[in-house]
Amino acid sequence: MENILFTVIDIFNFGLVAFLWGFTIKYYHILPERIPVHFDVEGNPDRSGGKIYAFLMPVIAILLFVVFTYITRHPERANFPVEITEQNRISQYLIMKIFLRVLFMMIMILFINNQDYMFRYSFDNKAKPRIPMIVLILSIIGFVPAILIITRLFT
Repeated sequence: MENILFTVIDIFNFGLVAFLWGFTIKYYHILPERIPVHFDVEGNPDRSGGKIYAFLMPVIAILLFVVFTYITRHPERANFPVEITEQNRISQYLIMKIFLRVLFMMIMILFINNQDYMFRYSFDNKAKPRIPMIVLILSIIGFVPAILIITRLFT
């Protein structure tokens, strides 16, 4: 059952990567030559570049997907915040596999939101992100200590 659930989540996560690529390819040809490529926490662009930068996030997403998939398939090669023993090995590996999949999903939501905002801002400088960047960033940052606490509970 665990493997089926993980496979479904992996397919969903790959779907997020594919969606990001499809979204980028679909709208690339209508982008202006200069687009905002970085935003501050408040959502204001603080750097711009050529429209080729639209492919930066999809490329990073593919690389992250490969790294996260490799680590979840080979948990023994990962770095754990606790010592792995025979007694806690199964629970620690399970926590890590869940954590990485959920973390990747959160990162992809951040990437898709940022890509959407970057494209919409290119045409309308009054556009706002669909999800405030600070909410996404704090969600990801808050998720890490929560998982560290959970790993300590199962040592």
